[in-house]
Amino acid sequence: MMMLRAAGIFLIAMGIIWALQGAGLLAWPADSFMLGQADWVLRGLATAAIGGALLGFAHYRQGK
Repeated sequence: MMMLRAAGIFLIAMGIIWALQGAGLLAWPADSFMLGQADWVLRGLATAAIGGALLGFAHYRQGK
């Protein structure tokens, strides 16, 4: 379960970073190809959602 939690947290963090870069709110690194690209907002949100699902699944499995 620890691996699922770690993967979930990693995916949430990466998804948020990608979404913020895609929205142009996080300009790091300054020459990133993701900056201001709406596709990366969607990909980031999807990645964060998958990470959230992994965390939820890990929490559910731990309760059994």
